[in-house]
Amino acid sequence: MANGKRSWAEPFKIKMVELLKMTTPAQRAKAIKEAGYNTFLLKSEDVYIDLLTDSGTSAMSDVQWAGLMMGDEAYAGSKNFYHLEDAVKKYYGYKYLIPTHQGRGAENILSQVMIKKGDIVPGNMYFTTTRLHQELAGGTFVDVIIDEAHDSQNMHPFKGNIDLDKLEKVIKKHGAAKIPYICVAVTVNLAGGQPVSMGNLKELRALTNKHGIKIMLDMTRIAENAYFIQQREKGYARRSVASLVKEICSYTDGATFSGKKDALVNIGGFLALNDKQKYEEASNLVVVYEGLHTYGGLAGRDMEAMAIGIGESVGDEHMKARIGQVIYLGEEMLKRNIPIVQPIGGHGIFIDAKQFLPHLKQIQFPAQTLAAELYEDAGIRTMERGIVSAGRNAKTGDHYYPKLELVRLTIPRRVYTQAHMDVIAESVERVYERRNKIKGLDMIFEPQYLRFFQAKFKKLG
Repeated sequence: MANGKRSWAEPFKIKMVELLKMTTPAQRAKAIKEAGYNTFLLKSEDVYIDLLTDSGTSAMSDVQWAGLMMGDEAYAGSKNFYHLEDAVKKYYGYKYLIPTHQGRGAENILSQVMIKKGDIVPGNMYFTTTRLHQELAGGTFVDVIIDEAHDSQNMHPFKGNIDLDKLEKVIKKHGAAKIPYICVAVTVNLAGGQPVSMGNLKELRALTNKHGIKIMLDMTRIAENAYFIQQREKGYARRSVASLVKEICSYTDGATFSGKKDALVNIGGFLALNDKQKYEEASNLVVVYEGLHTYGGLAGRDMEAMAIGIGESVGDEHMKARIGQVIYLGEEMLKRNIPIVQPIGGHGIFIDAKQFLPHLKQIQFPAQTLAAELYEDAGIRTMERGIVSAGRNAKTGDHYYPKLELVRLTIPRRVYTQAHMDVIAESVERVYERRNKIKGLDMIFEPQYLRFFQAKFKKLG
């Protein structure tokens, strides 16, 4: 207490535990080889600490579990839909709601309703499923994120910001009529969970109003972004996370949402809109792909859990503990001189694989290699966010070579303890100590779409 800093603890207590299988190094070496050195293809029972994703992996509260018992499983007009609709209006402010089975269901419908062949869709760094749906609808994604986002060591507090000069050049080159909307992600995933400032959103809204262009929000981790605004942006320290979340949404025209992140559920998402005509088009299309517009592929109980989770997600104490655990792990990494994306982002720690394994060329898949090595060392499952995730140019067939080659250690909400964070940091340190002996990978199987999910590799040499 000499420095005046007090420890924090989670604002919850544990009621139930899931027992984990402990494996040996030999078992892990066999498992990762059989999985083609792709952590997505591992069996979950062979994983000790699962940091593959924070999507659908969080622990629900007792109130959410109670809500599951209140599921109205009527095919049409379930009362749980109206509870979810009320939650979206209360916390986010959007007029119209279409539930979907998860976020990518909403991305698909939004893309088909809004994008036509030849359109340009600017955004603050691509996300895998988002860009693919835009491309399948005939659009072309253009990155307009600030340059600082591509530098893992740059300390800009809001590396998710849109570069308004870049955006204006895109508008001037293609014309506003060719741009159906600007796609804005909050806490940009592939930049390392980096937030967008409120000031940037206000300036973006003013610019798009001038040109008559809509803003569509990828609001999957909006509460985390709001927390960073509260902590980092001048003038917002006294504001609640809930009020900041609603203000962020107020500068946009609609949003896609994966409830599997912020809303603390295992399945579910939605498309929210303010335009009645587009809502009616999307309502018609959701029947084709997901289900009736009042359930969108979800059971009533899932909609109830999501409605409750939305309210829990914007609590200040919840978000302080959620981000606090990520920061704790990040600081432990920095103490060990592990090269990670800085500032520390929202939903996980991102190791810079180019710096970690500088002797490997990018075509030797350094991030994929490092993810496999971390599993072999301690049974920790992480994932690649680099050349494998970036995929290929649809026209030329060439690999995309992103500047950032990262391994994502994604922290599920309300799942792991600080002791688990220590185990993770120590494992990464062990791998780092033998980094010069690590050899890269060669891709031996590549699916057509979203290859990082199912690609297989073999060790070089």
